[in-house]
Amino acid sequence: MKTPYDVIIAPIVTETSVDRTAEKKYTFKVARSANKVEIKQAIEKIFDVKVLNVNTMTVKGKKKRQGKFVGLRPTWKKAIVQLSEDSKEIKFFEGM
Repeated sequence: MKTPYDVIIAPIVTETSVDRTAEKKYTFKVARSANKVEIKQAIEKIFDVKVLNVNTMTVKGKKKRQGKFVGLRPTWKKAIVQLSEDSKEIKFFEGM
C-alpha cells in the first residue's frame, strides 16, 4: 500500500504556481501511477486541509543532447490541487 509520501513527491515552486496560491491552488510533482483520489487523500492527510478539486497532467520528458548522444529526460506527472475556502494555507508556500 502506498503512503501519502509515496504519492506526493515534491512541491513545484515557480512564478506561476506561487501566483496561484492566492486562489488556494497549489502545484505538486506526484507519482506517475497516482490517480486523483489518491492525490486528494495524500494532500488532506499530509497538510490537514480540505481539497475541493484535483487536476492532473503528464509532462513529457524533453530531448537532451550531450555531444553526439541524444537522451531523454524522464516523463513526470503534475497535480494542481484546489483547497476549499475555509481550509487553512499550506505552510510550505507561505512567504514566497
